[in-house]
Amino acid sequence: MYRIGNGYDVHKLVKDRKLILGGVEIPYEYGLLGHSDADVLIHAIMDALLGALALGDIGQHFPDTDEKYKGISSIELLKHVNNLIFSKGYEVVNIDSIVVMQKPKLKNYLIKMRENISKILDIEIDDISIKATTEEKLGFTGEGRGVKSYAVVLLKKSDKF
Repeated sequence: MYRIGNGYDVHKLVKDRKLILGGVEIPYEYGLLGHSDADVLIHAIMDALLGALALGDIGQHFPDTDEKYKGISSIELLKHVNNLIFSKGYEVVNIDSIVVMQKPKLKNYLIKMRENISKILDIEIDDISIKATTEEKLGFTGEGRGVKSYAVVLLKKSDKF
């Protein structure tokens, strides 16, 4: 049995925060505002994973009102979501995702992002697609005020049991 999930996340760019995407710190004058490290890519992937099994969203599992998640690495949250998916008898087949931001360019960081995610989810790097695009200076992402990400995942009933 297969299940498909779709995820989305968005965060505002602000001064005095690190820019972390796919678990990679990217040198930039702005970072993402959020309760955790605000990694929009990992957040979109987690929402897609949870959605595929109708398990709610990351806000239900990691509420921004809970201090134990303040500043936490989204990679740690992804580990938890992956364990939850596996406990339900499923595993990730593949991920297709997009990060939307005007700058900086992400080309040199995409492989490391894919490596980080593949290690956590225990899938091949070739089963993870991360694309980066701009919005041609249109809207809040094009104006450099925020970053958004979309993700689609395919899960299958695991034969590892």
